[in-house]
Amino acid sequence: MIGAHNVSDIKQAIKEMLVKRLKLKMDAASIKDDAPLFGDAGLGLDSIDALELVVGLQKEYGVVINDKAVAERVLVSVNTIAEHVSANKTA
Repeated sequence: MIGAHNVSDIKQAIKEMLVKRLKLKMDAASIKDDAPLFGDAGLGLDSIDALELVVGLQKEYGVVINDKAVAERVLVSVNTIAEHVSANKTA
């Protein structure tokens, strides 16, 4: 995942991270960019998954999300995560 520079590459890398880190039983390509990550309408992730995702984003991109309001705004979909990573990555 390191080396993802444009938003399209970041989106793909995030999808792969979701599948790998959260052990999702789906292919990364089947995750839509605007699909909700939480709730029945989307991937159905929970708070434990959110923590794992935050750790993964910090490890892969140097992006720290340590504020609940920021997490609620960023951890909505692959699109919102990719936009945040693109604007804030250090790795």
